[in-house]
Amino acid sequence: MTQQQTSWNIAMIQCDIRMGRPAENREIVESWMEKAVSQAVKPDVIVLPEMWNTGYALEQIHELADVDGRETREWISGFARRNAVRIVAGSIAEKRGGDVYNTMRIYDGSGEEVASYSKMHLFRLMQEEKHLAPGESAVTFDLDGQTSGASICYDIRFPELMRTLALTGAKVLFVPAAWPHPRLHHWRTLLMARAIENQMYVIACNRTGLSGKDNFFGHSMIIDPWGEVIAEGGEEEGIIAGQIDLSLVDEVRSRIPVFEDRRPSLYNVTP
Repeated sequence: MTQQQTSWNIAMIQCDIRMGRPAENREIVESWMEKAVSQAVKPDVIVLPEMWNTGYALEQIHELADVDGRETREWISGFARRNAVRIVAGSIAEKRGGDVYNTMRIYDGSGEEVASYSKMHLFRLMQEEKHLAPGESAVTFDLDGQTSGASICYDIRFPELMRTLALTGAKVLFVPAAWPHPRLHHWRTLLMARAIENQMYVIACNRTGLSGKDNFFGHSMIIDPWGEVIAEGGEEEGIIAGQIDLSLVDEVRSRIPVFEDRRPSLYNVTP
């Protein structure tokens, strides 16, 4: 993929994650990534799910988390470089100082890290706020000349974040997730809404499998700026692949000029 090329082949790794077993999870993820780069249509971008290194082993997360992400960063960077593939490395439990963050990192095809983002909105239903520290800033990043936005799972329930990313220039929203039953309808509806209202691609990679009381349903999705589903997985493990054409973003935004028609001076209301 050359700079400013608008057509990207996407491969999302929709896999089960073993709670509290980072070494085993790395082997699993690496095996799926090797399969992805060996496909007849090689991906330009590989996307991983949320918290793939530890799962939600939150009671042990301070002992299990990757310190400064060093081990994961070195491995992912090397894989990206060897295979000339861009990697949106889902998110991992990453320890920095005395805190653990739910952090995603992004690599270009030369293995250079281009951005990192820590989950801003922590999900109380899974007690994230008791064990994890929240990120403090929204993040857009340049991936081969195209501006993309970062979000993680629960973040998609906060449309003001996605709008901020779109206003900053994002044409693609990447969403690693660990989203369980019974909220499949919410998952699909929110992702399509974020794509439609911001006229951008949404690439959402969800894990699958059972973990404690949670049953993660997969259904990783690629959605275009019209809200049309390009690819969607089922509940089983696998590689969910699809192609996006980023020139469609400009076309949609010109046909329905939502951003030009905004009236932000009127949006300030007193709660």
